[in-house]
Amino acid sequence: MAKKRLDHVGIMVRDMDQSISFYTSVIGLELKGRMMHSNGVIELAFLGFQGDDETEVELIQGYNDNLPEEGKVHHFAVSTDDIKEEYARVKGLNVPQLDEDIVTLPNGSRYFFFQGPEGERIEFFQR
Repeated sequence: MAKKRLDHVGIMVRDMDQSISFYTSVIGLELKGRMMHSNGVIELAFLGFQGDDETEVELIQGYNDNLPEEGKVHHFAVSTDDIKEEYARVKGLNVPQLDEDIVTLPNGSRYFFFQGPEGERIEFFQR
């Protein structure tokens, strides 16, 4: 079985610059990377503390402009060292809302989403 760990928590934001400023100045996270999604619509920013092997915060702008007042956690992600193996395994379990395919980001990271039992979004992510 592929090695796994909690990789990141995705938070939808309305203003990426304001959110990066907040998470770096108030929380003390460091901006580790910022990019446009391969779909050309969504912007992503990854923040963390000083470790390479850590759980990160992913800020997501452009996914949904109708956020509730309290904000919205979009998903949590589990890191894996074999995304293809995990995709095949999850597909075999017939979980709801499984993505049609594995998505590759411009930085080479790969992921897919599916739905948990309470409708929560879960992502498997390989760097």
